Amino acid sequence: MAKILEDISRTFNEFLLLPNLTTEECIPNNVSLKTPLVKFKKGEEPKYSANIPMVSAIMQSVSGEKMGVALAREGGVSFIYGAQTIEDQAQMVYRVKKHKAGFVISDSNVKSGTPLKEVMALSKKTGHSTVIVTDDGTSNGKFLGIVTDKDYRPSKDNLDAPIDDYMTKAENTISAKKGTTLSEANDIIWNNKINCLPILTDEGNLKYLVFRRDYEERKNNPNSLLDEDKRYIVGAGINTRDYEERIPALVNAGVDLLCMDSSDRILNLAKKNNRIRKRKIW
Repeated sequence: MAKILEDISRTFNEFLLLPNLTTEECIPNNVSLKTPLVKFKKGEEPKYSANIPMVSAIMQSVSGEKMGVALAREGGVSFIYGAQTIEDQAQMVYRVKKHKAGFVISDSNVKSGTPLKEVMALSKKTGHSTVIVTDDGTSNGKFLGIVTDKDYRPSKDNLDAPIDDYMTKAENTISAKKGTTLSEANDIIWNNKINCLPILTDEGNLKYLVFRRDYEERKNNPNSLLDEDKRYIVGAGINTRDYEERIPALVNAGVDLLCMDSSDRILNLAKKNNRIRKRKIW
């Protein structure tokens, strides 16, 4: 704050800064760098905003799934590069969205009787150490038990033995009913010192999983950029060639933002103009 003095001009050394004008709230941590990511109407809040004004370039050497997670964790957003197959880009987006969530739909599920070696192969494929056992091997089947990589020793245990021998059975598993809030689920996890809480329907079918690590990540990274389901927000780059097939695949994978890769568009225009010039020459 400054005061305008109706007086003659003075030098800096003639002034004394007025004390007590800076409050306790005037600290760097209270400065907001929130920046809109999409267009919005005056007087309305944008649907997507970055908590820090930083996005990553749509480049193979820059914006992979690791950058997608790292930047969203800090409050920015990454645009996964499009110079790859549609399936690979969609998988990258999917893995970023699955990295952190509040209520997770399990994607590592097996039937009762599945050999241990198949469970280990599934864990290696998905990158998840927690596998759910249901009656039909689906994410919404009747919950029978849960197994983690701490329940078996690959070097000593029988790899052909059924997973039932290693899992924690449903009756011995701490779970919660559908309708439990995320805050309540986190309280159950902390009070019982567990890492994963299955959320079940009244019929005993698996609905969601809630993980302890997600709560810890949120607590340690308060500026994380999350969607309404507590998943990281991530973007993806598209081109002018196969966007009709690429966009639906990315949307199905959970992408939040799409950006036209201008360098790809310019390259296509350059190729097109080059072909035109060749036609004129010939």
